[in-house]
Amino acid sequence: MSKNRSLVRSMAFIAIAGALGAVLMALDFAVPFVPSFLKFDISDLPGLFVGFFLGPVQGAACCFVKVLVRLLIKPTKTGYIGELVNLLGSLAFILPASLIYRRLHTKKGALISLISATLFVSVAYIFLNAYISFPMYGKLYHLSTDAIVAMGSAVNPLVKDNVTLMLFSIFPFNLFKYGVASLLTWLLYKRCGRVLRSIMAEPDKS
Repeated sequence: MSKNRSLVRSMAFIAIAGALGAVLMALDFAVPFVPSFLKFDISDLPGLFVGFFLGPVQGAACCFVKVLVRLLIKPTKTGYIGELVNLLGSLAFILPASLIYRRLHTKKGALISLISATLFVSVAYIFLNAYISFPMYGKLYHLSTDAIVAMGSAVNPLVKDNVTLMLFSIFPFNLFKYGVASLLTWLLYKRCGRVLRSIMAEPDKS
């Protein structure tokens, strides 16, 4: 019976965190020096908490819930391309972080996991954009690679071609975005973890 209660609590936690992630995903905004199609948000923060607290599988489940709820709140404007890439990016961030933290379950381990995951997802987004996002957007909106590069060079003079777009726009943007999410997790998780443990714990029957 206690196992069933624990499962229900975990599922409720994943659902609530996923819904919160969807709301945070809707509160995105553009930042200077990167093309307007790159939006900053901290929607992966709740999923990272789930991954740290419950494990990588549950963290991944939270990513799926986030995207599904987001689509229910606001229908896609990108032919599901944006949602697909966001999901893959979330998994590339939360899975490495929670896997490392599960193995190194210390304060130092948390720091290593957050730094490693931030670097990993920032590199992963280079490939996600180069091989999934940009080609699919190109077909959907009839955009050439040169047109996408021009959007980058219009706000960042360092962007000259597809390679510099990735190096000086895509990579630093995601390094900043996920670095902020990691910093917030580092500052808040220990404090919030105590609250979560008290909520998830079995009630005392004595």
